[in-house]
Amino acid sequence: MSRLKWKNLEKPLSEPILEVVQNVFKFKIMTPVQSATIPLLLSCKDVAVEAVTGSGKTLAFITPMLELLLKRHRNESWRKNEVGSIVISPTRELATQTGEVLQKFLENKNLSLFTQKLLVGGTSVDDDVKNLENDGAHIIICTPGRLLDLLERNDNLKLAGRVKSLELLIFDEADRLLDLGFEVAINSILSYLPRQRRTGLFSATQTKELSDFFRAGLRNPISVNVKEKANVNTPKLLKNFYMIVEPEQKLNFLMKFIEDREIKKALIFLPTCACVEYWSKIFSNLLDSLKILSIHGKMKKKRGEILKKFREFANVFLLCTDVMARGVDINELDWVIQWDPPSNASAFVHRVGRTARQGSEGNALIMLLPTEAAYVEFLTKNQKVTMEKVEVDESWSGNLSFVNSKIHKLQQSDKNIFDKATTAFVSHVKAYSKHDCSLLLRVKDLDLGKVATSYGLLRLPKMPEMKEKFHKTFIAPENKVDINSLEYKNKQKQQAYRKKQEVYQKTGEWPGKKIITKKHESWTDSKQKREFKKENRKKRQEVKKSINEMKASGVSVIAKKRKNQYTKDDLDELVKDFVAIKKFKKNKISKEELDHEIGFDSETDQ
Repeated sequence: MSRLKWKNLEKPLSEPILEVVQNVFKFKIMTPVQSATIPLLLSCKDVAVEAVTGSGKTLAFITPMLELLLKRHRNESWRKNEVGSIVISPTRELATQTGEVLQKFLENKNLSLFTQKLLVGGTSVDDDVKNLENDGAHIIICTPGRLLDLLERNDNLKLAGRVKSLELLIFDEADRLLDLGFEVAINSILSYLPRQRRTGLFSATQTKELSDFFRAGLRNPISVNVKEKANVNTPKLLKNFYMIVEPEQKLNFLMKFIEDREIKKALIFLPTCACVEYWSKIFSNLLDSLKILSIHGKMKKKRGEILKKFREFANVFLLCTDVMARGVDINELDWVIQWDPPSNASAFVHRVGRTARQGSEGNALIMLLPTEAAYVEFLTKNQKVTMEKVEVDESWSGNLSFVNSKIHKLQQSDKNIFDKATTAFVSHVKAYSKHDCSLLLRVKDLDLGKVATSYGLLRLPKMPEMKEKFHKTFIAPENKVDINSLEYKNKQKQQAYRKKQEVYQKTGEWPGKKIITKKHESWTDSKQKREFKKENRKKRQEVKKSINEMKASGVSVIAKKRKNQYTKDDLDELVKDFVAIKKFKKNKISKEELDHEIGFDSETDQ
């Protein structure tokens, strides 16, 4: 696809917008997605854009958005309480990032007439209402839940009335909006917006479900599909690596890999929030030369602050869940590391897309177990990803006991870390069982003893998946640890724990633990119930068969209908009739004897 210079558009952008693009962002030439999309939006077309992550989608909708608002302003000035454009993002991180890019434009004196408001969760709704009432907003950047909340409010704000002049609506990372279950919220939002508007749909992946859902919000959209390579879904300058490693060596080999490659700034994706909580404690002690940060979906107000620190620091690792997999732009990110395969294949593309953005180089590593080796071929075919194998240095394996001993000591020094380790391991196993690619990634293929070793557990937890055979492969601490003797560093938590121990010693029950009482029955009674049900089922089948045969033989069947089911006597009687019919068919009894057996003669005599 041809790449245009920003100043060579058929419908040129206004000078203030070009000035920011060229002087602030230092872009002279458009990326392919910008070359394809901007002219269409400037021509007032609806677009559905699919482009690889990191390809410049944000500027592809911000620049035409500002141009459309300026065009309207030349004819009729925007009032303070009018909303001209809305950008809907799936997460507050992506919304915040879009707001930061837009702010660079609004700092230009010729564009400062426009105002923007960021409406996301984690902040006070009342504060948002007050700010909108006082300052207004020509551009709203938001998450779906918060926007719908404000549209539905019946107060002085009347946001539903302010959006009647809307020029442009943007859905950013639209597939992620569906993944997070925002369908109902988006449908409700669309009902408040005017039909005479332009709409842009931006996503790294386009699916049939996505097209079907957003069809109601777009009017004859033009589809734009931009890929940097025809046969690759990831950025052109991204190098993808994979490592095959035994479960118990995973942490050990990762430490050596980080040291060997001298990695200074990286994202490490982990399967669950509990895993992020635990490994952030461990990495902080194992990698003392680096700053370790953590972020996951259960964090609320802290996420923005943590992301800001990660962008600012040089030697830093950020441990995270898939909350960081979409749209977040981080400068000078060396590596993206994945502890294990993501829950679905498309998430792999989004994760590794956090590096090698906007023409920069980047690297990504995924760690796989021997039982997961087929996942490489699956990604190659399913997501069009090319991968290179990292050959493991066997000398690294000798470091296992040293790494594990450090983790064991950490858990013994603070019971809180021991608790986090157990919770993280259990949550990891549960998450693994929910993989979309369940044919290749199966819990039953995991050696949970070795996986628990990689987590540095002091003992194996009690869980249904933990079979006796895994106790043989689990490497426990050299010196046996009395779990009950572990203490919390936090004095208040330790005091509360002691009180619970005292109650347990007196009553035999742990306080606060929910006890589910279940009525148990003896094995003999259970067996009798099963046999009775089996016998009734067999008799019902015989009754049905006998009735059909009686009808086929020309015998009129008078059956008494019951609302529920046949009684035991009814079933016995019908079985006797069935036996009599069989005898009649074999000429063992006459027609008169058959009538006598089934009781027809007695009815006639009466």
